[in-house]
Amino acid sequence: MNYNNNIPKCEDCFVNNDIFRKLTNDELDVLLYIKNCNIYNKGDTIYNEGTRVTGIYCIKSGIVKHYKTGNDGKEQIIRFSKKGDIFGFRAILSGDSACTSTKVIEESSVCFIPAAHFIKLIKENSAFSMGIMKLSCIELGDANQYILDIAQKNVRERLAEILLLLNDNFGTNDNGELNIFLTREELAGIVGTATESVIRLLSEFKKDKLIELNKRKIKLLDVQKLKRLSELY
Repeated sequence: MNYNNNIPKCEDCFVNNDIFRKLTNDELDVLLYIKNCNIYNKGDTIYNEGTRVTGIYCIKSGIVKHYKTGNDGKEQIIRFSKKGDIFGFRAILSGDSACTSTKVIEESSVCFIPAAHFIKLIKENSAFSMGIMKLSCIELGDANQYILDIAQKNVRERLAEILLLLNDNFGTNDNGELNIFLTREELAGIVGTATESVIRLLSEFKKDKLIELNKRKIKLLDVQKLKRLSELY
């Protein structure tokens, strides 16, 4: 991790994050003075499950994963965060330790806002407070849907759904490949299955011309068939 001397303005992320748009110009000026920004390399851990979170984090660039570790040491990935996303706020609001670990999977520039100032903004700005409340409800709904999928969908259906969600959340590059490059272990971690199963299913999807594979790069060839397979729509 390296300190970034060039602290970005919150306005730079307004396109990707609507929450800080609710702050006044004076509040944004104070926030620029209080927050700091760090550069994390791929593989860096921002915080671990069970540790105390001392503030909230907002991603200026890059991608991080949030995961829980099972008794066997295997990662169960809960979600990913990208530019404009904030995380760590639920632990601050609840006063609990972090319920997941957060690790960088693509070099990231991440802003940090101390907990005391975050709580101050919530108390003094009702629109900002409602934005945080809405975000909490959205994440809770996503978590409930994830639990339902694990319980009711088979691995093939879950993998198809995950590929579609990655496509929706991260988009594609000029070659039509997903803008997030995951290892097979990471894909298995979010699908909730063994790595070997993901490798086998990706090969089947490729054979069925649903996707195209180039090492860790994945291109979706038939979105409609993937939708029908996942029963997402």
